[in-house]
Amino acid sequence: MPPLVVAHLGPRGTNTETVALVYGEQHQERTGQAVEFFPCPSIGKTLEAAAQRLVDVAIVPVENSTEGGIAITLDCLWAAENLKIQQELVLPITHVLLSRGKLLADLTKVVSHPQALGQCQKWLGAHLPQVSLVPANSTTEAIQIIGDDPTAAAIASPRAATLFDLSVLQTDIQDYPDNCTRFWAISSEGYLAGSHTTLAFSVPRNVPGALVAPLQLLAQRNINLSRIESRPTKRSLGEYVFFMDLEASQTEPRLQEALEKLKQYTEVLKIFGSYPTKVLQLADLQHFHPPGWSSPS
Repeated sequence: MPPLVVAHLGPRGTNTETVALVYGEQHQERTGQAVEFFPCPSIGKTLEAAAQRLVDVAIVPVENSTEGGIAITLDCLWAAENLKIQQELVLPITHVLLSRGKLLADLTKVVSHPQALGQCQKWLGAHLPQVSLVPANSTTEAIQIIGDDPTAAAIASPRAATLFDLSVLQTDIQDYPDNCTRFWAISSEGYLAGSHTTLAFSVPRNVPGALVAPLQLLAQRNINLSRIESRPTKRSLGEYVFFMDLEASQTEPRLQEALEKLKQYTEVLKIFGSYPTKVLQLADLQHFHPPGWSSPS
């Protein structure tokens, strides 16, 4: 049996890689199939690899509890023709400040992924108001950018500190202790098993109540809408795509009926599948973090 190939935002040390490692380990334990990992330079390239069937599964972040939806993930998913969600994994997020230097007072810049910078903005404003904030494509790229500069620091994961032998200047710098990120395992082959369903649709322009009718279809069938987010279609100002997460499975008649009727009110309707969701616990992560690490309380 050939190995399962899993793409993720790389290189080593990113939170997405951690989720990919957990996904791969649990897949191997469940099926006996070996797993190989395929690091990609961006979220877009990660999903492109899955769409082109260069890999079997792509692991991508979709929403953070502090910063909200990951726009590039939603945009790429809408643009693709053949991608489905296989599983949702929720990762508790712990950010640490890493550097070759030893003192906060010596720092002149902090580098990280924009999501990480946003999730730590209160701490940065309170403790490092004088530093420049520099965005990077990933938390690991941030570590590469700071190099051996003792006046620069990166926001990354506890695991990255061990991987790159950096000093931890401060732990738990995320603004909210319950900070977590949802990740999707996405493939060109989906399945219907699972209690959650994600779909997206566009509606005709300038039609009164265009969004009301789809929402009523769900409410009338007692289907809970756990999340809705709009993204511009990129065609014209004022045109949007709506993403919805539903607490129902495509195997349920009530959702089947709602989806069939939804076609009447949408311009384009894409169903990304039904899938199970799992909140990762410390036991799931202990192989991938340094000794003594504990999940945020």
